[in-house]
This record gives sequence, C-alpha cells and structure tokens, in this order.
Amino acid sequence: MSDHLLRAALAAAGHGWHVFPLCPGTKRPALHGQTSCPLTGACASGHLKWEQRATTDPDRIRAAWSRAPFNVGIATGPSGLLVIDLDMPKPQEPKGAPDGATSFTVLCERAGQAVPTTYRVRTASGGQHLYFTAPAGVRLANTAGTIGELVDTRTWGGYVVAAGSITPAGPYEALCGPEPASLPPWLQSILQPALKPSHAPSVAVAGQSSRYADVALAEEVRNVAMAQPGRREGALFRAARALGRFVAWGDLPRHVVEQALQEAGEGAGLTVAECRSTLRSALNWSIARNSARRDAA
Repeated sequence: MSDHLLRAALAAAGHGWHVFPLCPGTKRPALHGQTSCPLTGACASGHLKWEQRATTDPDRIRAAWSRAPFNVGIATGPSGLLVIDLDMPKPQEPKGAPDGATSFTVLCERAGQAVPTTYRVRTASGGQHLYFTAPAGVRLANTAGTIGELVDTRTWGGYVVAAGSITPAGPYEALCGPEPASLPPWLQSILQPALKPSHAPSVAVAGQSSRYADVALAEEVRNVAMAQPGRREGALFRAARALGRFVAWGDLPRHVVEQALQEAGEGAGLTVAECRSTLRSALNWSIARNSARRDAA
C-alpha cells in the first residue's frame, strides 16, 4: 500500500502538481498545524501551511511517504490547476435529487456550451473531479455551490485528493490520461469576480450609474428576446449575471430585473421554470460578487 501511494504521489508530481501527505485513509492533511509547529526544518523561519509545503521534489516525496501510507493531496493553486468537484447528494437528501454532474451539465447547456473534455478522477463517493489548467495571471478563488448545486471549485487555498488514494468509502480513480484541458473562457467568466469600484462614487456619479443601469437593462432584455434557439438559456444567464451588479449596487431593484428578463425569456421560447431557475442562480452569483456601492458622505 505504501509503494502504491508513493507511486501515486510521484506520478502527480511528475505532471508538475504539488503534492503533500494526507492522513492514511482520510482526506485530512497529515502536516502539523500552526499551534503545534516546532519551528524547525521547513518551518525554521515560521510556520508553513500545507499549500506552502506541497512539493514536486521526488526526494522530499520519497522521504515523506516512507514514514506511513499517506494518501495524496494536490495543492491546486501552486499546481496551476482549477478543479471542479462534482459531488453526490448526501444520504439525507430526497431520493432523486440531482448530483453535481447533472447540475454542471445544466450549467453548460444554459451557457450554450458542451461539457468540457478533460482529465477526470472518480471520487470515493462516486462523484468526479474535473481538472483544468488555470489561466495565467489570474488568481481565482475557491467556490462552494456557487455556480451549481453540488458543484464546487478548488484552486488557490484549496486541494483535492489525488487518484490512487484510498478511503474507507472507496478509492480515487483516474478515468482517463492526466492531461487537463485549459479552463474554457466561458467558465472563467463565471468564476472570475467582477472588478470592484476603486472608490465610492459621488451622488452625481451614482445618478449617472442609475441611468446607465436602465440602458443596460434594456439592452440585455433585447439580447435575450432576440436569442436564437439553442442559445436562449445562455443569453438569459449572461444577461442576469451582467445585471446582477446593478442590483447589488442599488441601481436596479431585483424584482424589476427578474420580471423583465423572465418575460424576455418566455417570449423567446423558454419555459417559466427554465427562466426562473436560470435567473435565480445567475443573479445570486452576480450579487454575491459585487460589493454594495455607498454614496460619498
């Protein structure tokens, strides 16, 4: 078992992925915490967390995995990865509840995109990890259920359990060769927070922004209404994301945006349920990522 896990750690490191040990049979980091840090060795100059201590050095990996049958963690940020975690419903959830893979498929359909083909790992619970190469020069954050039910993302500040690791619930198994695709631009646009204002605007500027918001609402309603078959849900999703910032800033009431886009979506041929579901998720996402704007005193 130790040899198997050592090979899994070395294989991941061979792809440039920074690994660190997880407690045997678990998903928990095996490294010491800050309160118990001896301030020696790698921590001689101060405590280093698991993300900082993750490595691709074969000698360090062999030394670590010689001590115990550690599972393998991959620090996604230093590895240049963004991993989408498609989880399974919990036992207490209603029978037939959609899993993360279903939610992600719906997200792709709404954006008018195919489900990306990339390196996948089956998790111990039966879910999947989708590996992507993170965009250069962009520091994305982890998400939990933000872009879809049971759909999380792991990048800087996060980690995933590597293929080859084993838990009481089952193994983590690679479903194809470990060649992650680049993160699609449309997914990046969903995950990348909108730029925040550098300072609070004056009352005059806020008034101009309110007028701009009215123009933006009219344009987005027109985009949805004119969307062609197969692109309608994607157009509605993008419109709601674009207008959510104006809701967060107080320039547009949420119910006004929802009603206008709901009517445009239904007029374009979408069902009432399709419109409501798309609007709810897209507006929630956008509002959560845009800070409320304050008028200058």
